[in-house]
Amino acid sequence: MSGAGRPKKTRYQIPRGMHDLLPEDLKYFQKIFDTCDRIASYYRFGRIETPILEQAELFTKGVGQSTDIIEKQMYALKTEGGDLLALRPEYTASVARAFIEKGMEVLSKPVKLWYFGPCFRHEKPQAGRYREFWQFGFEALGERNPVIDAQIIRLFLNILEELKLKNLMVQINSIGDPKCRAHYKKVLTRFLKSSQAGLCSDCKKRLKQNPLRTLDCKNEKCQAIISQGPQVLDYLCKECRAHFKEVLEFLDALKIPYRLNPYLVRGLDYYTKTVFEISCGNPSSELNQPLLSLVGGGRYDGLVKLLGGKDTPACGAAAGIERIADLMKEKEIKLKEEDLPKVFLVQLGNLARSKALILFEEFRKAKIPVYEAFSKDSLRAQLARADRFGVKYVLILGQKEVLEKKVILRDMKNGNQRTFRMGEIVEAVKTELKNNIK
Repeated sequence: MSGAGRPKKTRYQIPRGMHDLLPEDLKYFQKIFDTCDRIASYYRFGRIETPILEQAELFTKGVGQSTDIIEKQMYALKTEGGDLLALRPEYTASVARAFIEKGMEVLSKPVKLWYFGPCFRHEKPQAGRYREFWQFGFEALGERNPVIDAQIIRLFLNILEELKLKNLMVQINSIGDPKCRAHYKKVLTRFLKSSQAGLCSDCKKRLKQNPLRTLDCKNEKCQAIISQGPQVLDYLCKECRAHFKEVLEFLDALKIPYRLNPYLVRGLDYYTKTVFEISCGNPSSELNQPLLSLVGGGRYDGLVKLLGGKDTPACGAAAGIERIADLMKEKEIKLKEEDLPKVFLVQLGNLARSKALILFEEFRKAKIPVYEAFSKDSLRAQLARADRFGVKYVLILGQKEVLEKKVILRDMKNGNQRTFRMGEIVEAVKTELKNNIK
């Protein structure tokens, strides 16, 4: 130890951008999972888990060759057999692949799927963002109706609200379909070329490959230029405009406040029509606090067909679990306290230890949680631990009790002791706990 309370430096350390999930972290993960699972059940979403390793081409084709995920962030590897694989950078392309491969195209629509697991991106680590990070997401495949877009937004808000997060903001836009977006791209390209000198190096490159990606740039100089440029909403075709209008009407009907953001495009090529983000921030604009993005998603009507399936409209979104867990900790959102054992099992000697092991399992089957310290021999040490845990009752099993097939039940509050036959002790404890519920 280099100092009191400081972790010991070891020869092997976690790779940069990765992180251990300790029991305290996983309590929040479990709370998020349980909330997702409960809401998924109500909305009739079935859980899916896809492999962490997929063919790299699935993502280069589905997500987009010119996206940051593919150009800079995807972990790719070649196997001894020559296969080019990639660690999953996001779930949607994998879900679409499974939808096609497993024949889900014949199921009743929409096919509703949700997931909860790790993804990998080789990006610069920052607060709440890691190279191995966890996501949960919901995808609805096979339905064009705008009501699905609104329901997906409502579903994610329900999850965040049940996790007691406040000051949530929905930003929404429509980027149209490939037909009307093509015209907007030309107009945007002309505008950006006239201001090309002020763009960052990444945006100059994006201008040649995919000008829409410039709208997603976080560089302040680029944002200032883009804010003066053409807005995609002005170039939507009749169908896309009608779709977006209906989405907003459904959000109004659900009384979901939202902010139109004409420069919101999301960073993946497969999106069409509706795109949205759900962020958390301070309601006071005077504080000028930056928004923390928690959820991102939208409609991706062309992805399944692009990957070799039938023409299948779809809509979905994903959320960053670490960011949500960190925010819950920051806001000091308390988790429901687990039911801690009110009983401690003390044993003295190897014969008693053997019987105590059996008795411990009998309590487990009876669904009565019990503390134990089977590795300890001293009565004093075990009673001290029982006192530290604040248990109400202690069961004492020594050699004499084992031979007589009895167990001592001690009330830690008043010190009173009673003896029960070993075959009766589980029911006796159950009765005591029932009669002494606070």
